[in-house]
Amino acid sequence: MPDTPPALTREDVAHLADLARIDLSDAELDHLAPQLSVILESVASIQGVAGDDVPPTSHPLPLTNVFREDVVTPGLSAAEALAGAPAVEQQRFSVPRILGDEQ
Repeated sequence: MPDTPPALTREDVAHLADLARIDLSDAELDHLAPQLSVILESVASIQGVAGDDVPPTSHPLPLTNVFREDVVTPGLSAAEALAGAPAVEQQRFSVPRILGDEQ
């Protein structure tokens, strides 16, 4: 397990806030320094878990493709598709115009 990182000081947090152009009050600096130290300690503890024998992964469980194969099947002909249409014009569905001439 890697060494525990040193605790962040109030000055460290102020420097990071300055680099990030974040204006923090004195109370916020005092509040954030211990919280950020805990986060750094947690990350350091996780880094020690995965050894060289553990392969890097993008997902904890193996993923498989759940889709079926893309197989071409016969579809409807144009006449069959248009057979149930209320109105047909030039082998296309005919629908009422919804946009006026001003468009």
